[in-house]
This record gives sequence, structure tokens and C-alpha cells, in this order.
Amino acid sequence: MTACHSELLQLKNLGMASVNILRAIGINTHADLKRMGAVEAYRRIRARDINVSKVMLYALQGALMDVHWNDLPSDLKARLVFEAELPESGGGFTQATA
Repeated sequence: MTACHSELLQLKNLGMASVNILRAIGINTHADLKRMGAVEAYRRIRARDINVSKVMLYALQGALMDVHWNDLPSDLKARLVFEAELPESGGGFTQATA
């Protein structure tokens, strides 16, 4: 296991399968995930035809906020899904707007 794997595995909600998916889209560190944001990361995962549910989106945001995905407020989950389903706009939900 690499140091990058180890760093991502320390984040809440992320297991080895999630870390491998993140690495496939170029996210190797917490800083990479923070820079990209949960919504954009989820979009890139889906764009690669990797079959993930909305729980992955919630898990990514929870990892950024250091909370279990199930503890995210329902309005935040709804906003994440809304943004993830918008046409590409260059923007996206980030930890800073949480």
C-alpha cells in the first residue's frame, strides 16, 4: 500500500474500493479531493462508466467534512445531487460551500 492509499484510507467513508476508484480519476491525496470537490469527483467517476450510487457522492463530501455520509443533513445531500446532475458548468459543490 502506498502512502497516498494510506492517506485516503484515513478519511471517513473511504475504503480500498473507493480509494482505487479515486486513483483512477487522478485523486491520490486528500488535497486532490479537496481541490476537485465531491461533485466534480463524482461526475468524473460516472463519466468513466464506473457504476456508483449517490452514496459515493455523499461519502466523498463526508470525507471532506470528516463526517459519516449518513450524518450529512438531508438538504446538503439534496444540493449535492442537484449539482451533480446539472450540465457541466465548471463550478461545483466544494467543501468551502458546505
